Amino acid sequence: MRSEVSIPLPDGDALRAVLATPASLAPVDGWRGVVVVHEVFGVAPEILDVADRFAANGWGAVVPDLFSHGTRVGCLVRAMRESASGARGPVSDDIEAAWGWLADRGDVDGDRLAVVGFCLGGGLALAYAASAPLGVRAASVNYGQVPRDEAALERVCPVVGSYGGRDRVYGRQAGRLERHLTALGIVHDVKLYPQAGHSFMTDGHHPIGKLIYWPMHLGYSSRDADDAWTRIFAFFDQHVGA
Repeated sequence: MRSEVSIPLPDGDALRAVLATPASLAPVDGWRGVVVVHEVFGVAPEILDVADRFAANGWGAVVPDLFSHGTRVGCLVRAMRESASGARGPVSDDIEAAWGWLADRGDVDGDRLAVVGFCLGGGLALAYAASAPLGVRAASVNYGQVPRDEAALERVCPVVGSYGGRDRVYGRQAGRLERHLTALGIVHDVKLYPQAGHSFMTDGHHPIGKLIYWPMHLGYSSRDADDAWTRIFAFFDQHVGA
């Protein structure tokens, strides 16, 4: 079940968002919840499919439109800067607002929450999870940017990450994430898929994007995507709760 919602912000503005929930009634203690952080293309159909995938697996999933708090260009610039730095900023605050909104729902268990992000959203999800908000049980970082300084991840929760080996821009981030988390003793599962490119986990259709980002080899890979999703749900079951 999918619906459009509005998430109030401290400055009086609001974030547009989409909520996906299971078709069945919520259990007594509520569904597990996840914030889905979109990629550079915004709240595209393939990102809504991600929310539906979580709902089909018993989660309440919210997809905040991080480009709806201000002009699209301004929001994109802020998001890219924040993802690259790994430091918390206004975009993380917007993710926090979505997080709090989801946690306060009566049909969601506010103590069992996770965050998942893709591309630009992968870096934002990691930065948000590393800022140590209360209740973040696990984060899924998919072909997202990783801070150069491992100290930026000192307080991050357990992390599951997936990257494509043919992605010449973000593929190398997998090794950095693995090294940082290992050095810090953070529980993690990071995997590089040698034959996959960027955005291999979501079946999006962005012909212009493929031309602009050709070194990243954008494209869906069903076999690698299936494996990555299996790992994500197993990791979340372990660290968020089944």
